Amino acid sequence: MADCTSESPYGLLLTSIILIPVCHYVLFFFAILLLFLYNFLEIHFLRHLLKGFRGDLVTITCNFSSDLYCSVVSSCRILHGRYSPTPWLSSPHLQTAFLSLFANSPNFSYRRELFHASDGGTIALDWLLYSDVKEDTSSMNETILSDDNAPVVIVIPGLTSDSADAYVRHIAFKMARHGWNVVVSNHRGLGGISITSDCFYNAGWTEDIRKVIGHIHCCYPEAPLYAVGTSIGANILVKYLGEDGDGIPLIGAAAVCSPWDLLVCDRFINRRLTQKFYDRVLAVGLKGYAQLHQSVLSRLTDMDNIKKSCSVRDFDHHATRVLGKFETVDTYYRHSSSANFVGNVSVPLLCISSLDDPVCTREAIPWDECRANENIILATTHHGGHLAYFEGLTANSLWWVRAVNEFFNVLHSSSLRNRKRKSSSWTVPLESSIDQGPYVNVMENGMVTAVGDTEKDIVAEHLPSEDVSCVDKEPDSIKREMSVHMTEQIQKESDSNQPPDPCLDVLIDPVRQQIGQLLSRSRVSIWLLAYVAIMTTWPLAGSALLLFIKKRFKNFLPATLLRR
Repeated sequence: MADCTSESPYGLLLTSIILIPVCHYVLFFFAILLLFLYNFLEIHFLRHLLKGFRGDLVTITCNFSSDLYCSVVSSCRILHGRYSPTPWLSSPHLQTAFLSLFANSPNFSYRRELFHASDGGTIALDWLLYSDVKEDTSSMNETILSDDNAPVVIVIPGLTSDSADAYVRHIAFKMARHGWNVVVSNHRGLGGISITSDCFYNAGWTEDIRKVIGHIHCCYPEAPLYAVGTSIGANILVKYLGEDGDGIPLIGAAAVCSPWDLLVCDRFINRRLTQKFYDRVLAVGLKGYAQLHQSVLSRLTDMDNIKKSCSVRDFDHHATRVLGKFETVDTYYRHSSSANFVGNVSVPLLCISSLDDPVCTREAIPWDECRANENIILATTHHGGHLAYFEGLTANSLWWVRAVNEFFNVLHSSSLRNRKRKSSSWTVPLESSIDQGPYVNVMENGMVTAVGDTEKDIVAEHLPSEDVSCVDKEPDSIKREMSVHMTEQIQKESDSNQPPDPCLDVLIDPVRQQIGQLLSRSRVSIWLLAYVAIMTTWPLAGSALLLFIKKRFKNFLPATLLRR
């Protein structure tokens, strides 16, 4: 008894640990490992299990009063539904890895067309016609686009991707099965094509897609054209749409998992261990691309430094920056980011992004710019990974492919297909505004704003026809004549008893209404401030009043009351 009580507590603890079976330790170790992996891989299986695998609603960000939403998106069932990921791929990392390594893709063959750019470069255009995916394949020997009126979808792959990648084949097959002709515009040096000039593609290089779209439009002028960009291809597409505004032959477009802001994505991909892994993988792909075209790159860059690149930023510093003639990598990222061009998009554009994208962070999404542009629909999901969006138990379907297919079909059958192209009312200047404007304009609601670099303002639209003709004159003469005209009109009204000019009333009435609204709001604000001032100073005023009463009437009040 004495021996038991005198034994050290550490000895008792060690004895109890030894008595625990080894299998319990193994189970405990695996439980800790699973918990670590569950959080490290951002698995959300239990969350979906508790919700009955119903998925999460798709969030739409746009101008809900726009024609695009009312005429097209309101009829899109998929965009107003839920996205439920494949249960055994309930992680953005599992989805992204499965897409790259194990994804099944439809089996079909492309028809290749080689497009030669003006600088000597070669671009592989891989066609899949709707007639090629029919049961009867006898039309495989026909020429490309025997039906000139069938709509054409131009697909722009992501970084180091080409027409052979699984997600590209999924969208091509899906659109072809629904009666669309599809052409994949491979980047320079990809798709099995050698570099035939000193020009390489990058995240902001829009010249190739501009020339390809122009080429297809010239060859098949009756065919309605649409475009889909994925990842870096989405960034290139949106930048092209913003650069050219309403001067493009496209009817609609879709951007899937765009990086939007390359500088923000660069910071994000170097933030955590998981993102750094993707950075290394992408760098390996870029170095493989450089190795394929070493004969050309060795003349233009330092191949030894390119081979030592361990990240995308390193590769861009040693290769992309040099080839694109950018001063720094950050300069290249800022210049190439499509978020700067969102405000100028004038083509119906569907943007799809996943909030758990491990490569393109949600922090780069231009939420306000998409909401302000009535030509853009931004659809975001809680899950989906990067370009994956697997759904169903067998993971044979990609949700974003179905969403884009439905959007294009509804848009193609809507009245917006033949509408007059209308630019967004909220634009981003693409060039420097130094030594230009701004000039004061009076808006239709009476508010005064500074707009652009032109003196042709909304006031001229309300003047008589003989005064509107002055917009074709020199800017200085426009300003002088309009000022003289307005001065003469006001002088005539003040010197005569005749009723005022109705044209001026149209301009002045909205201003008066706005001033009246401002005055009414000012009155409310003044009374509110007075109320706050009284309530905050009342305790001090009450104390001073009580002290005054005590001193004034101390001879008449009881002593007990004065001591309170």
